[in-house]
Amino acid sequence: MKKCDLCDLLVETDGFQLATTEGVKVFCCEGCLSVYRLLNGDKIND
Repeated sequence: MKKCDLCDLLVETDGFQLATTEGVKVFCCEGCLSVYRLLNGDKIND
């Protein structure tokens, strides 16, 4: 099982992924995804 790229909790559901300049990041929840977006906006491939 994968770990969240923000908080290191186990990722139990698919769907919280984000394409970045460093590759695809996975998150355990919408909250971690949102915080990552806020802190790393310059790395996001939209």
